[in-house]
Amino acid sequence: MSHTPSSAPVAIRFPVITLILVLVVTAISLIGAQNLYFRGDYKVFFEPDDPQRLAFEEMQNIFNKSENVAFMVVPSDGQVLKPSTLMLVNELTEAAWQLPLSTRVESISNYQNTFDDEGDLIVEDLITAEKLSKEAIANIAQVLSRSPEVYGRLISRTTDVTVIDTTIQLPDGDQTQQVIEIAEAAKQIKSHFESKYPDHDIYLNGMVIMNDAFAVAAQQDAETLIPLMFLLIFIAIALIVKSLWAAIFTLVVVIFSVAITVGLTGWLGVYLSTATVNAPTMISTLAVADCIHIIVGAKYYLNQGLANKDAIKKSVEVNKKPIFITSITTAIGFVMLNFSAVPVLSHLGNMTAVGVMLACVFSLTVLPSLLTLRPLKPSVSVNNSVFSTWATLVNRNHRTLLPISLLVIVVISLFATNNVLNDVAVKYFDERSSFRQAVEVNEEKLGGMSNIDFVIYTDQSYGVTDPGFLKQIEEFSKWLRARSEVNHVLTFTDTLKRLNRNMNGDDQNFNVIPADGELASQYLLLYEMSLPFGLDLGNQIDIDKSALRIIALTENLGSRDITTLEREAKDYFASLSDDYRIEAASPPLMFAHIGERNMKNMVWGSVFALVLISILILFALRSIKLGGISLITNLLPAAIGFGVWGIISGEINMALSVVISMTMGIIVDDTVHFLTKYQTAREHGSSARESVVYAFETVGMALTTTTIVLTIGFAVLASSSFVLNAHMGMLTIIIIVAALIVDFIFLPALLAWLEDTKTAQKES
Repeated sequence: MSHTPSSAPVAIRFPVITLILVLVVTAISLIGAQNLYFRGDYKVFFEPDDPQRLAFEEMQNIFNKSENVAFMVVPSDGQVLKPSTLMLVNELTEAAWQLPLSTRVESISNYQNTFDDEGDLIVEDLITAEKLSKEAIANIAQVLSRSPEVYGRLISRTTDVTVIDTTIQLPDGDQTQQVIEIAEAAKQIKSHFESKYPDHDIYLNGMVIMNDAFAVAAQQDAETLIPLMFLLIFIAIALIVKSLWAAIFTLVVVIFSVAITVGLTGWLGVYLSTATVNAPTMISTLAVADCIHIIVGAKYYLNQGLANKDAIKKSVEVNKKPIFITSITTAIGFVMLNFSAVPVLSHLGNMTAVGVMLACVFSLTVLPSLLTLRPLKPSVSVNNSVFSTWATLVNRNHRTLLPISLLVIVVISLFATNNVLNDVAVKYFDERSSFRQAVEVNEEKLGGMSNIDFVIYTDQSYGVTDPGFLKQIEEFSKWLRARSEVNHVLTFTDTLKRLNRNMNGDDQNFNVIPADGELASQYLLLYEMSLPFGLDLGNQIDIDKSALRIIALTENLGSRDITTLEREAKDYFASLSDDYRIEAASPPLMFAHIGERNMKNMVWGSVFALVLISILILFALRSIKLGGISLITNLLPAAIGFGVWGIISGEINMALSVVISMTMGIIVDDTVHFLTKYQTAREHGSSARESVVYAFETVGMALTTTTIVLTIGFAVLASSSFVLNAHMGMLTIIIIVAALIVDFIFLPALLAWLEDTKTAQKES
């Protein structure tokens, strides 16, 4: 039995005490986990002072709130205007009032039809159970066709689908619990009516359902994919390293790192979200890499004939510097997420930075303690001759490999210019999600469910009935309707024109805005007095009639298109008059702006991180040349990754802005470990080519294992139904594989070429 030298780390000399201390710290930290709660609503993506959020909340305070649950009824025969479907719509409209916090229900059933009856204005529900004869249905069809308020919004223009839209008054602050309850109630209503009317499909959409989809996606990934990811990583480590205990010990380090991070998050009062549930995945990425370097190193030295504790000590000594460099640079990368305009991404960055540093500490303490108590058996997982043969091959052909690999890297990287920022919030979920299925049907039948709400402020009581103002609103509404991306425009001028026609014997010649402002005010007052509860004009006109909201329903536009529409609409309205103030707001618009702002912020954050990381590596390696090489090789995998993404997708969403921070650790890990081993050999008098061979022999297995294990792990995340997570997993795989290829071909070829250049200069 070998004697543990006193110079050995404390973790190796006192393994049991080390583990007890870590267990105590973990237990104390986990007490804070009871303070954790989950927020699944979309507002977690926005700061309280976000300008688009403020504009939206101002609009919500002035008018009725616009969070909604929409039941989309699709009859199998493609015909809404028949007795059975209209009966379903009638009953579903009544049932929708039972949704918690509902304040308004709109459908073709309770559409307030107005008409003249010998000089009296009649206001009544369009559809009642008693009036479903052929003649009544023909009349309903005629009314709908000349009612732009509902035609194309609550019923498709081809009359093959209809919508029952329920407005929900969600509380301020955390809405997660209410959203889940409302969504569950809506699902029960949907299930009941699909059973009662089997020839009809009912789809749920709307902002409340989208909020619920966020929460469901996060919960599903946390309950299924993340555990599966850890299981596959565990199996991969056991098979590749050929040690069940090595896999168990790696998992222990991951669990300690994640548990303390989660506990500290609870102590600090930070909530969990769809973004922060990914923190364990990201922490495990580097924890696994750190552990594999220590384990593979220990097995390497065991194969060299060292006793167990000496092999562990040697592996820790050799790897602690690159592990620390990798961890601190990764933490810096994640801390840079504080540049993000999205609060939950900042939370994710801070949690992961803490977790990564904990993983660094535990891989150098807990892991050696466990390896001391349960020694590894000497074995050669993959014959190192494979790596030495590859190193020899690269050395011999470096003059060919360097220009070819550089050309391939440049060509692929150029495709990164194909990428454009294009967040489509309603498409954050793939086709397996019931919400996404509803979005697709809505898009096919009604053109899309995105919207922009425009509010025009007159700043004077009853200013909305001024004829001059109304003419501008009419012009603006016509301009919106003429846009190809706009499917429907809900504007008060349509209602006013209908009232003017009704009050003039339903003469179509009077289907115009009244020329007299006083008359318009009287029509408005008369109409409002006739409306039932929940169907007033509070969703379009404020209390003192000084502001008017126009709702434009659009295709499911990407962030660029929706911000373009907003800008051009504001410009057009300004060209009509500068007497009134116009604001635009809606959740899709909020996501579009936050996506653009976030990407700009993250570019600066990534640049700042790269500068800091390069300086750190420069000092750590104590070599300007190796620091420069490291900077180049750290930049290339991300360039390749986004180049490949430009070929296969070309669309960047909010989640992909964090991938550089997330993969920075593995990129730096590969480069620093390779260059550290290379530098060690050089310091012992080896030539550059001999040092490349030594680096491959000592670290090639660890880098390959890390890449394989993490690729398997992130492939699970790439299978998520939540598109943000799936794309994050896919791009991460591309980048970490690119990092290995760069470090196995380009980097050694560059080092060999630099030695040739140096030798040539000396000889000359």
